[in-house]
Amino acid sequence: MSWLATAFAALLGLATPAAAHLADGRTPVIASAPVHAARVAPPGTLRDQPLPPFPIAPARPRTVRHGIPLGPQLLVRVPDPGLAAHRHPTGSSRVVGTVRPTSKYYGVPITIWVQATNAAGTWGKVQLPYVWPRTDGWIRLRGLHRSRTSVVVSVDLSEHTVRVYRTGSLRYRVRGATGAPSSPTPPGDYVVTDRVAFGGGALGSFAFGISGIQPRLPAGWSGGDQLAIHGTDEPWSIGRSVSAGCVRVSEWSLDHFRPLLRLGTPVIIEA
Repeated sequence: MSWLATAFAALLGLATPAAAHLADGRTPVIASAPVHAARVAPPGTLRDQPLPPFPIAPARPRTVRHGIPLGPQLLVRVPDPGLAAHRHPTGSSRVVGTVRPTSKYYGVPITIWVQATNAAGTWGKVQLPYVWPRTDGWIRLRGLHRSRTSVVVSVDLSEHTVRVYRTGSLRYRVRGATGAPSSPTPPGDYVVTDRVAFGGGALGSFAFGISGIQPRLPAGWSGGDQLAIHGTDEPWSIGRSVSAGCVRVSEWSLDHFRPLLRLGTPVIIEA
């Protein structure tokens, strides 16, 4: 299982569990908490991956690899009904798309990563959520709620590795399962848009939905197309190219990532 599928009904309080919309050809798991809530697994229930994840001692910021930006990153909250994204940082330039105000399936307000600003600081360059091919544009920053994050996630598809950086220093490096050759994980710059707790099963105990979609779904796929970093009940698959496009990690990893990967956290996926 590798997708977060349509579950907006859960936010409206309907009886159907959010996880019932997640399909991977196996018994669906049942959400154990609201989609915006965090869940801490009881002590002693964490399942490690075959090759144990290993924390890394803080590195010197200037030696950061894998294209990870240094220093605190600017985040802005996207207001309703969304933001027009322009080709250039001027109101007269062509509109290339809209930055939607809520996540695709769960309706959570989106906090977007501003990757660059113009000289005056009045416009910010962002990646449009849930768009393929990946598309960037410039949004007006005036009046938007701003915050900063020092956490950035890097997924290296060639190494099947997930790295978590904080203030430019490597905090964790763990194995991850990535997309199969027929449904490869699409590279790009994304942000965390959803934090979804589960009671175990195909998605493990937790999933971090991100602002990307899978353009190459497996044949006969009946689930959704949102990308995510999530757990698994097949720990032997970690470190291999086997998923429908999402990134699977161990319960150990989820437990350590959960306090760090907040909404808006940048996720950079590289081939």
